[in-house]
Order: sequence, then C-alpha cells, then structure tokens
Amino acid sequence: ALQAFYLSFTHYDYDITQPPVWVGLENFQALLKDRIFWITLKNTLLYLIGVVPILAIASLALAILVNQKLRGIRWFRVAYYTPVVISMVVAGIAWHWLYDENGLLNQVLIWMNISEQGIPWLTSPNLVLVSVMGVTIWKGLGYYMVIYLAGLQSIPAELYEAAAIDGSDNWIKHWDITLPLMRPYLFLVSVISAISAAKVFEEVFIMTQGGPRNSSKTVVYYVYEQAFQRLEISYACTIGLILFLIILGLSI
Repeated sequence: ALQAFYLSFTHYDYDITQPPVWVGLENFQALLKDRIFWITLKNTLLYLIGVVPILAIASLALAILVNQKLRGIRWFRVAYYTPVVISMVVAGIAWHWLYDENGLLNQVLIWMNISEQGIPWLTSPNLVLVSVMGVTIWKGLGYYMVIYLAGLQSIPAELYEAAAIDGSDNWIKHWDITLPLMRPYLFLVSVISAISAAKVFEEVFIMTQGGPRNSSKTVVYYVYEQAFQRLEISYACTIGLILFLIILGLSI
C-alpha cells in the first residue's frame, strides 16, 4: 500500500526495468481531465446508491422471515445462504447466460408475452449497470441475512409479548421494537455493503468487461485496465489512491 502511494507520484509504465521517475502531481492532474475516470466514478457511486439500501432493507426482511419458529425453517436459511458460498466466477457465468439475448429470462418474458424480442440486459447502456447490481444483491442477501439473524435472536421474546399486549402486533412490532434495537446491525451492514459495492470487480469483469461504452465500468475495473492491460502502473496507483480515500471516508 505504501509503495502504491509512492508510485502515484511517479511515472512508472510498461518498461518496468527502468526505475520510477518522480513527477509530483502530474498523475492527479491527468486524472482530473480523464473523462473515463469520471464515468467510472459515477458508475461506482450509482452502484453504492443502488445496492446498499436494497441489501440493508431486503436482507433484514429476509432475516425476519427466516427467524420464525416453523418446521423446516433451517432449510430455508440454507437455501437463502447458498448464493454466498457459490464462486462469483460461477455465478457470473450463470447470470451472463440468464441475461443473454436468448437466455432463460428473455425466453420466459417472451413466453409470457411481456416482451416480443426480450430485454437487452447486458447490451443496453441504460440497463447493464442495474443488471450487474442484481447479481451483487442476489449474491449478498444471504450473508447480511445471517448478520441480522444473529441480532434478531438476541432480542428477548418478552419484548414482543409485551408489545402484543399493548396492541403492537404483526409488522407494527418490528417498527416499534425490531428496527430500534437492530440499529447497530443496520449501520454495520450498510458500511460493509458500501465498502463491498465500492470495490466491485468480479461481476463486471466476468459479465460485461466494462461495456457497453464504459456504462458498467467501475473504478476498480479501471484500475485493473490501466495496470494490467495498458501497464500504466503509476496511473493505476493514482486511481487506487482515490478509491482508498473514498473507502476510508465510508469506513469513518
């Protein structure tokens, strides 16, 4: 990390046999004028805005559902947690097939007469980022559900019984009791999911390669592209430093 910080103030490219040359703030000045960097930063922020609230709320609702004392409820917990243990490579390939022009999702939509030719999930600049977000949400729901489930099971049952006597029942009890007591878990899940969303890479790499027309390219993918495709090592370190500052801000 310290070396990357140092290299962001140098010129160090594909000719790695030559030592880095100190250039001061040149890379940062180039970054300010880099149109693609600002596109990737916008996409990353959109990813944060789209993924974090849904994960925080949907995984809590899922945790409440699987916290019921019903026969076979453990099987539901396992089923909802299964996407977490699936490799992102496998999940990305599977979802790429599902989203394909002739994939299962479009075949179902055509069969139900919802769409005549299907939906360009991964080829439309307006839809591709949302489609990739869907995979991230599907993959992360079970993980955050388990965190919430631990919090829910620490809430004394007597509180809900007392609330029922006072007329606070069904979903109202969750508003009066669950949400206030789960606030630390909500903050924890929000921070963790925000950091994960800011670092999203595998989904983009496997499913879209940043396309079409940079519409799904994120900051981390741009770092990879600069460092490993163009071998602009120092410029990639500069982008990485900006991402580090963003994640540090989220953590604080």
